[in-house]
Amino acid sequence: MIHPILFLQFFRELLAPLHLAPASADAVAYTWLIIIMLLLLSVVTTKALKAIPTGLQNFMEVVIGGIENMIVETMGEHGRPFFPLVATLAIFILISNLIGLIPGFFPPTANINTTAACAIVVFVMTHVVGIKEHGPSYIKHFLGPIVWLAPMMFFIEVIGHLSRVISLTLRLFGNMNGHELVLMIFFGLAPFLVPLPMMLMGVLVSFIQAFVFMLLAMIYIQGSLEHAH
Repeated sequence: MIHPILFLQFFRELLAPLHLAPASADAVAYTWLIIIMLLLLSVVTTKALKAIPTGLQNFMEVVIGGIENMIVETMGEHGRPFFPLVATLAIFILISNLIGLIPGFFPPTANINTTAACAIVVFVMTHVVGIKEHGPSYIKHFLGPIVWLAPMMFFIEVIGHLSRVISLTLRLFGNMNGHELVLMIFFGLAPFLVPLPMMLMGVLVSFIQAFVFMLLAMIYIQGSLEHAH
Protein backbone atom coordinates (compact mmCIF):
# COMPACT_ATOMS: atom_id res chain seq x y z
CA MET A 1 0.00 0.00 0.00
CA ILE A 2 1.28 3.47 -0.92
CA HIS A 3 2.10 5.64 2.06
CA PRO A 4 -0.06 8.81 2.17
CA ILE A 5 2.99 11.10 2.30
CA LEU A 6 4.52 9.46 -0.79
CA PHE A 7 1.17 9.72 -2.57
CA LEU A 8 0.92 13.43 -1.76
CA GLN A 9 4.49 14.07 -2.93
CA PHE A 10 3.79 12.22 -6.18
CA PHE A 11 0.58 14.20 -6.73
CA ARG A 12 2.35 17.50 -6.08
CA GLU A 13 4.85 16.58 -8.82
CA LEU A 14 1.96 15.93 -11.21
CA LEU A 15 0.46 19.33 -10.36
CA ALA A 16 3.76 21.20 -10.75
CA PRO A 17 3.34 21.85 -14.54
CA LEU A 18 0.02 23.60 -13.80
CA HIS A 19 1.91 26.29 -11.83
CA LEU A 20 -0.57 26.13 -8.94
CA ALA A 21 0.16 28.01 -5.73
CA PRO A 22 1.53 25.74 -2.96
CA ALA A 23 -1.67 26.01 -0.91
CA SER A 24 -3.84 25.18 -3.94
CA ALA A 25 -1.64 22.22 -4.84
CA ASP A 26 -1.87 20.93 -1.27
CA ALA A 27 -5.66 21.36 -1.29
CA VAL A 28 -6.00 19.38 -4.54
CA ALA A 29 -3.62 16.65 -3.34
CA TYR A 30 -5.35 16.24 0.02
CA THR A 31 -8.77 16.35 -1.67
CA TRP A 32 -7.80 13.39 -3.82
CA LEU A 33 -6.38 11.62 -0.79
CA ILE A 34 -9.70 12.06 1.06
CA ILE A 35 -11.68 10.90 -1.98
CA ILE A 36 -9.59 7.73 -2.21
CA MET A 37 -9.93 7.14 1.55
CA LEU A 38 -13.72 7.48 1.38
CA LEU A 39 -13.91 5.17 -1.65
CA LEU A 40 -11.86 2.54 0.16
CA LEU A 41 -14.02 2.97 3.26
CA SER A 42 -17.20 2.44 1.26
CA VAL A 43 -15.78 -0.68 -0.40
CA VAL A 44 -14.60 -2.18 2.88
CA THR A 45 -17.91 -1.39 4.60
CA THR A 46 -20.16 -2.79 1.88
CA LYS A 47 -18.20 -5.81 0.67
CA ALA A 48 -19.61 -8.09 3.41
CA LEU A 49 -22.91 -6.65 4.59
CA LYS A 50 -24.67 -8.51 7.42
CA ALA A 51 -28.28 -8.51 8.56
CA ILE A 52 -27.02 -7.85 12.08
CA PRO A 53 -24.32 -5.20 11.63
CA THR A 54 -21.09 -5.34 13.57
CA GLY A 55 -17.88 -3.32 13.69
CA LEU A 56 -17.37 -0.83 10.88
CA GLN A 57 -20.73 -1.59 9.26
CA ASN A 58 -22.49 -0.81 12.53
CA PHE A 59 -20.63 2.50 12.89
CA MET A 60 -21.37 3.57 9.31
CA GLU A 61 -25.05 2.67 9.65
CA VAL A 62 -25.25 4.94 12.69
CA VAL A 63 -23.63 7.78 10.72
CA ILE A 64 -25.78 7.28 7.61
CA GLY A 65 -28.92 6.78 9.69
CA GLY A 66 -28.25 9.98 11.63
CA ILE A 67 -27.82 12.04 8.45
CA GLU A 68 -30.94 10.49 6.91
CA ASN A 69 -33.04 11.28 9.99
CA MET A 70 -31.78 14.86 9.96
CA ILE A 71 -32.76 15.23 6.29
CA VAL A 72 -36.26 13.89 6.95
CA GLU A 73 -36.71 16.14 10.00
CA THR A 74 -35.54 19.22 8.07
CA MET A 75 -36.97 18.62 4.60
CA GLY A 76 -39.68 16.02 5.15
CA GLU A 77 -40.06 12.75 3.28
CA HIS A 78 -39.54 14.46 -0.09
CA GLY A 79 -36.01 15.25 1.05
CA ARG A 80 -34.87 11.61 0.82
CA PRO A 81 -33.84 11.85 -2.88
CA PHE A 82 -31.25 14.45 -1.86
CA PHE A 83 -29.64 12.16 0.71
CA PRO A 84 -26.65 11.20 -1.53
CA LEU A 85 -25.74 14.85 -2.16
CA VAL A 86 -26.19 16.05 1.42
CA ALA A 87 -24.45 13.03 2.97
CA THR A 88 -21.52 13.26 0.54
CA LEU A 89 -21.00 16.95 1.28
CA ALA A 90 -21.28 16.41 5.04
CA ILE A 91 -18.85 13.47 5.21
CA PHE A 92 -16.36 15.02 2.78
CA ILE A 93 -16.31 18.36 4.63
CA LEU A 94 -16.02 16.66 8.02
CA ILE A 95 -13.08 14.48 6.99
CA SER A 96 -11.46 17.45 5.24
CA ASN A 97 -11.76 19.47 8.44
CA LEU A 98 -10.48 16.71 10.72
CA ILE A 99 -7.47 15.77 8.59
CA GLY A 100 -5.98 19.18 9.32
CA LEU A 101 -5.61 18.20 12.99
CA ILE A 102 -2.96 15.63 12.02
CA PRO A 103 0.46 17.33 12.24
CA GLY A 104 1.88 17.89 8.78
CA PHE A 105 -1.47 17.53 7.01
CA PHE A 106 -3.39 20.35 5.34
CA PRO A 107 -7.22 20.57 5.44
CA PRO A 108 -8.63 21.15 1.92
CA THR A 109 -11.42 23.25 3.46
CA ALA A 110 -8.79 25.79 4.54
CA ASN A 111 -8.44 26.65 0.85
CA ILE A 112 -11.12 28.94 -0.59
CA ASN A 113 -11.22 27.02 -3.88
CA THR A 114 -12.48 23.89 -2.13
CA THR A 115 -15.15 25.66 -0.12
CA ALA A 116 -16.26 27.65 -3.18
CA ALA A 117 -16.61 24.42 -5.17
CA CYS A 118 -18.85 22.91 -2.47
CA ALA A 119 -20.91 26.10 -2.27
CA ILE A 120 -21.38 26.24 -6.06
CA VAL A 121 -22.58 22.63 -6.08
CA VAL A 122 -25.28 23.54 -3.53
CA PHE A 123 -26.20 26.72 -5.44
CA VAL A 124 -26.56 24.93 -8.78
CA MET A 125 -28.49 22.01 -7.27
CA THR A 126 -30.88 24.40 -5.52
CA HIS A 127 -31.97 26.02 -8.77
CA VAL A 128 -31.91 22.84 -10.83
CA VAL A 129 -34.29 21.29 -8.30
CA GLY A 130 -36.46 24.41 -8.29
CA ILE A 131 -36.77 24.48 -12.09
CA LYS A 132 -37.41 20.73 -12.22
CA GLU A 133 -40.08 20.95 -9.51
CA HIS A 134 -41.94 24.09 -10.68
CA GLY A 135 -40.93 24.59 -14.30
CA PRO A 136 -41.16 28.17 -15.64
CA SER A 137 -43.24 29.21 -12.61
CA TYR A 138 -40.05 28.91 -10.50
CA ILE A 139 -39.44 32.54 -11.48
CA LYS A 140 -42.18 33.48 -8.99
CA HIS A 141 -39.71 32.73 -6.18
CA PHE A 142 -37.84 35.86 -7.27
CA LEU A 143 -40.75 38.24 -7.90
CA GLY A 144 -42.30 38.67 -4.46
CA PRO A 145 -46.03 38.90 -3.59
CA ILE A 146 -46.67 42.42 -5.03
CA VAL A 147 -46.79 42.75 -8.82
CA TRP A 148 -45.58 46.35 -9.11
CA LEU A 149 -42.60 45.59 -6.84
CA ALA A 150 -41.56 42.54 -8.91
CA PRO A 151 -38.64 44.21 -10.80
CA MET A 152 -37.05 45.46 -7.58
CA MET A 153 -37.76 42.18 -5.74
CA PHE A 154 -36.19 40.21 -8.59
CA PHE A 155 -32.97 42.20 -8.26
CA ILE A 156 -32.95 41.80 -4.46
CA GLU A 157 -33.66 38.04 -4.64
CA VAL A 158 -30.90 37.47 -7.19
CA ILE A 159 -28.42 39.29 -4.95
CA GLY A 160 -29.66 37.26 -1.98
CA HIS A 161 -29.19 33.94 -3.78
CA LEU A 162 -25.72 34.88 -5.01
CA SER A 163 -24.77 35.91 -1.47
CA ARG A 164 -25.51 32.35 -0.36
CA VAL A 165 -22.51 31.15 -2.35
CA ILE A 166 -20.29 33.79 -0.73
CA SER A 167 -21.67 33.01 2.72
CA LEU A 168 -21.17 29.25 2.42
CA THR A 169 -17.70 29.74 0.96
CA LEU A 170 -16.34 32.27 3.43
CA ARG A 171 -17.89 30.78 6.58
CA LEU A 172 -16.25 27.39 6.10
CA PHE A 173 -13.01 28.78 4.69
CA GLY A 174 -12.65 31.44 7.38
CA ASN A 175 -13.18 29.07 10.29
CA MET A 176 -10.90 26.32 9.00
CA ASN A 177 -8.16 28.62 7.72
CA GLY A 178 -8.21 30.63 10.95
CA HIS A 179 -7.96 27.50 13.05
CA GLU A 180 -5.12 26.21 10.89
CA LEU A 181 -3.18 29.47 11.35
CA VAL A 182 -3.70 29.40 15.13
CA LEU A 183 -2.47 25.81 15.30
CA MET A 184 0.63 26.66 13.27
CA ILE A 185 1.41 29.57 15.61
CA PHE A 186 0.99 27.44 18.74
CA PHE A 187 3.08 24.60 17.30
CA GLY A 188 5.80 27.12 16.47
CA LEU A 189 5.82 28.60 19.99
CA ALA A 190 5.27 25.47 22.08
CA PRO A 191 5.01 22.24 20.09
CA PHE A 192 4.09 19.95 22.99
CA LEU A 193 1.20 20.56 25.41
CA VAL A 194 -0.01 24.07 24.53
CA PRO A 195 -1.58 23.14 21.13
CA LEU A 196 -3.65 20.28 22.64
CA PRO A 197 -6.60 22.46 23.80
CA MET A 198 -6.74 24.08 20.35
CA MET A 199 -6.72 20.66 18.70
CA LEU A 200 -9.61 19.54 20.90
CA MET A 201 -11.46 22.71 20.00
CA GLY A 202 -10.62 21.97 16.37
CA VAL A 203 -12.53 18.69 16.58
CA LEU A 204 -15.59 20.59 17.80
CA VAL A 205 -15.20 23.27 15.12
CA SER A 206 -14.84 20.59 12.43
CA PHE A 207 -18.12 18.93 13.39
CA ILE A 208 -19.97 22.24 13.77
CA GLN A 209 -18.84 23.58 10.39
CA ALA A 210 -19.79 20.34 8.62
CA PHE A 211 -23.18 20.39 10.35
CA VAL A 212 -23.84 24.06 9.50
CA PHE A 213 -22.93 23.55 5.83
CA MET A 214 -25.15 20.47 5.61
CA LEU A 215 -28.04 22.23 7.37
CA LEU A 216 -27.88 25.29 5.12
CA ALA A 217 -27.72 23.08 2.02
CA MET A 218 -30.90 21.31 3.13
CA ILE A 219 -32.66 24.61 3.90
CA TYR A 220 -31.77 26.11 0.51
CA ILE A 221 -32.93 23.04 -1.41
CA GLN A 222 -36.09 22.84 0.69
CA GLY A 223 -36.82 26.47 -0.14
CA SER A 224 -36.63 25.76 -3.87
CA LEU A 225 -39.14 22.91 -3.46
CA GLU A 226 -41.77 25.11 -1.80
CA HIS A 227 -44.40 26.96 -3.79
CA ALA A 228 -43.93 30.71 -4.12
CA HIS A 229 -46.39 32.84 -2.14
